[in-house]
Amino acid sequence: MANKPFITELFEEGVALVTLNRPELHNAFDDDLIAKLTRELKALDANPGVRVVILGANGKSFSAGADLNWMKRTAGYTREQNLKDAIALADLMRTLNDLSKPTVARVHGPAFGGGVGLIACCDIAIAARPASFALSEVRLGIIPSVISPYVVAAIGERYAHRYFLTGERFDCAEAYRIGLVHDICEAPDLDEKIGTIVSHLLACSPRALGAAKQLIARVAKSPVDDALVRDTAERIAAIRASAEGKEGLAAFLEKRAPAWIKTEKPKGKGAKARK
Repeated sequence: MANKPFITELFEEGVALVTLNRPELHNAFDDDLIAKLTRELKALDANPGVRVVILGANGKSFSAGADLNWMKRTAGYTREQNLKDAIALADLMRTLNDLSKPTVARVHGPAFGGGVGLIACCDIAIAARPASFALSEVRLGIIPSVISPYVVAAIGERYAHRYFLTGERFDCAEAYRIGLVHDICEAPDLDEKIGTIVSHLLACSPRALGAAKQLIARVAKSPVDDALVRDTAERIAAIRASAEGKEGLAAFLEKRAPAWIKTEKPKGKGAKARK
């Protein structure tokens, strides 16, 4: 497995764990990892057996962002080659951000540049205290461009001004304060924290989770006008009439668990991997 840029494990409960696996390079990514990870995420999104995707990493770091050898190659690219390269990374970020399944970032160590982008693209991010963060692109004469829509959405314009412009490193507590991560914990407690979040997600209707993600994207920063009011009304009407909507209401009234809840709940990263 050492030569694989990431490892995917599928667990019985419908949990997919994607683990970045370039520890010797601090899980920095290059064009090969970007292309393969984008395809993998799209495949997981299309897999009806997958309900939750966790993004983690092996080694000391979550992700150092761009691989220096890859950056050296891009320095010799033409503008057209650089554009093609940047679009591929932008496609990875958008694929992760737009996944119809809930995504959880398991941040156990440092995350810089594009690594911060991956975290911001996940729906939920939990970090261990050893983690640190930086958007240091300007110190290299470049900018955090393709990750910016997701990072700015996570931390807001005001903090983007500070950390995009200074390139300074900040710790886990600051990442929590500005909204990059949702919760922090001691390193030994990280998997338990992740397991609790996953258990909450698995208690929810798969269709409703996807619809909730679409709802957030639709209403975020939208004016409350007639079009938005109509759109939200149509969304709730459609999901009430869906099979899962009807099942959820019936289960509530009958005081039973809905059909999508399994008897076993995952612990940590998952109870048992599929062979």
